[in-house]
Amino acid sequence: MTITASMVKELRDSTGAGMMDAKKALTETNGDMEAAVDWLRTKGLAKAAKKADRIAAEGLIGVAVADGKGVAVEINSETDFVAKNADFQALVREVAKVALETGESVEVVKAADLNGKTVDAVIQEAIARIGENMTFRRMHVLEGDTVVSYVHNAAAEGMGKIGVLVALNGPADKAQAIGKQFAMHIAATSPLSLSEATMDPAVVERELAVQTAKALEENASSAKPKPEQVIHNNIIPGRMKKFLAENTLLGQAFVINPDQTVEQAAKEAGVEITGYARVMVGEGVEKKEEDFAAEVARMAQG
Repeated sequence: MTITASMVKELRDSTGAGMMDAKKALTETNGDMEAAVDWLRTKGLAKAAKKADRIAAEGLIGVAVADGKGVAVEINSETDFVAKNADFQALVREVAKVALETGESVEVVKAADLNGKTVDAVIQEAIARIGENMTFRRMHVLEGDTVVSYVHNAAAEGMGKIGVLVALNGPADKAQAIGKQFAMHIAATSPLSLSEATMDPAVVERELAVQTAKALEENASSAKPKPEQVIHNNIIPGRMKKFLAENTLLGQAFVINPDQTVEQAAKEAGVEITGYARVMVGEGVEKKEEDFAAEVARMAQG
């Protein structure tokens, strides 16, 4: 496979690796971007790269919460200029409200009523009025005894580039008070899952493969190699424990008080975190920016 300059740039941008290292990684993995990331990490040349780091979309996340239920909706636009438009922001706010009342899926919300028209029709009218394609891309619903929301980089009240919902059990006043702090923590740290039990097994398996290869390679090149059973019984489990602590919400050091984990902080406050959602504009859209307008147009027409 031909390794192009744009592929090398994408890998460099997502990993921080040098140009020659990025090119070698892509050559060794036949152009497979994820495998190239793992190759670089095995060689100690890159940190873990999350898909969320590669964003090619504009728009806003709108959040709404009421009576133990919260929603986060993503509506994309072609340009960031439109995301600052008061008309577009009003659309996001209204769609979030409808989603809170009817939200089972994007399709259900699109068909729901908004001032005598379907949400989808209102979006189409906004496209014609504002003069730029946009699409209602996705939504997340979260329920619990208490649901708290937070918006990071707010463009207006209840909307911004990152929306967070946190569900908690326990006294409502305590849940509200510390729930906002937990939501801010989630916006900052982007945990992969609530706990080790809820972590995607494929993610754990991939990380284990990287850490195993890295530990064995480091040991092989060491001036004083350790017995292989030490690597498998001590070094690798230790690194996996660190990975899980850094990437599960309950295991992370609480940003407000790093001496505690989030789980310990919740327990001390007399609450339990039962779920969360962190939704960022463009997350998972891995396309070049010049291609995104066409993608939005296709989604809007479909």
